[in-house]
Amino acid sequence: MGLADRQDLRRTLGGNVDTSSFQSARLIPTTGIKGSQEQERRATSALLAVIQAVPEFARAILKPLGAPAGKVSTFIEPEFTLGDKKVRPDGLIVVQRGAKTWAMLVEVKTNKNDLIAEQINTYLDVCREQHIDGLLTISNQVLTLAGGHPAEGVDGRKTRKTTLEHYSWMRVLSEAQLQKEHRGVADPDQAWILGELIRYLESPASGALEFTDMGDSWVSVRQAAVNGTLSATDKGAGDVAQRFESLLRFTSFKLSARLGVDVSPVTSKLAKSDPDKHMKQVVAQLAGDSKLAGAIRVEDTVAPLEVTVDLRASQVLCSVAIDAPREGRPQTRVNWLLRQLKSASPGTRVETFAKRGRQASAACLLSEAINAPQTLLPTDGKEITSFTVTLISSMGSKRGEGKNSFTGSFLTAVDAAYIALLENLHAWTPKAPKLPPQQTPEPAGATTRYGGSADDASDANTQESAGPLLPDTTDPD
Repeated sequence: MGLADRQDLRRTLGGNVDTSSFQSARLIPTTGIKGSQEQERRATSALLAVIQAVPEFARAILKPLGAPAGKVSTFIEPEFTLGDKKVRPDGLIVVQRGAKTWAMLVEVKTNKNDLIAEQINTYLDVCREQHIDGLLTISNQVLTLAGGHPAEGVDGRKTRKTTLEHYSWMRVLSEAQLQKEHRGVADPDQAWILGELIRYLESPASGALEFTDMGDSWVSVRQAAVNGTLSATDKGAGDVAQRFESLLRFTSFKLSARLGVDVSPVTSKLAKSDPDKHMKQVVAQLAGDSKLAGAIRVEDTVAPLEVTVDLRASQVLCSVAIDAPREGRPQTRVNWLLRQLKSASPGTRVETFAKRGRQASAACLLSEAINAPQTLLPTDGKEITSFTVTLISSMGSKRGEGKNSFTGSFLTAVDAAYIALLENLHAWTPKAPKLPPQQTPEPAGATTRYGGSADDASDANTQESAGPLLPDTTDPD
């Protein structure tokens, strides 16, 4: 409520009441929640009601689940009979499109409550008997890159013909923010309703939590990595590796909601085809060199942001690999890159890669490269093909939230790298070819419009600068 609105209200009340300190009425109140069961019921009811009320948000949530576009109806705690017992999942979503009906059960957990495999198996049985398309689970558990369901012990035979999907509350919140702030909602009243859901889920009372905990094994695994005693057979190493991949996905949700574009973790083919083998490789790397690595792809940026956590060095390294121009002198290619890094930290590392070379041909900090660009030239004279720019940040050590937390330092490092690198780096594009002018041959020794002979002009274009970075009008755009 703005100042003008409050003044109007005070006039309506006779000018005797100041409403500025009053608590506004809310569509979905956060007060009065008692216990986890009521918290889950209220979160489920709020979400399903808004899905039914706001078509754009419903489409964003339901399309990835395989739902058709159509009339959406939602229900809380529907009761089904399974054998000799009554079963009541948290919710049901039904989409009607012509003669076709699509339906999905919903099971919800809030706060730090994890999904229970026994419940999930039961609800999958209900889906099979009632010809319901699938089951959607929602909790604060975040999927790994492989995308496997977070509940251990789910019977794989039950998901052969029935879909089992999982959303974290952070994904739900990010989709709501993305829809309201960036994609838009046509109806103003519906936009307000969606805003009320966002406000509710952002409240700690809702039980929708951010990813802040690296788990019970974090401290021991980090210390073993520092000491060089970490083994790939350590159970804690696998838990930390899985949580790191969940952190990558969580970071993508957060960044997507703020930028208004699609952001997703880069997932390897192996992670999709053989999740167990993929995780073994991740754990082996963690045990071998004490590093966790992944990448995040932001729509409309030059390249994925590669993120490496070095536990021994206690650093988070965020890198962007960018192709060099395919034309121009070596110095020209270096200058082209450096001009795009004016807002980056002087401590940013810049590496040059040459043709058919796997290792960097040259490397230095940005501060040195600005003063002496020739430092980045390959000493063997090979053609420059690409650059890698890396922002190095300190890593927090604590497993949870608060000061010096690992997740907090990770999110801060990614934000800083996006602002300093991805926002400013652009791929090189060649200039359009020009048709040569039709002209008669000039006599030998004729002067050009630059005041010298044609040979003199050609020689001038081949000169190279070995001093500090200066404007170069011959650089590729």
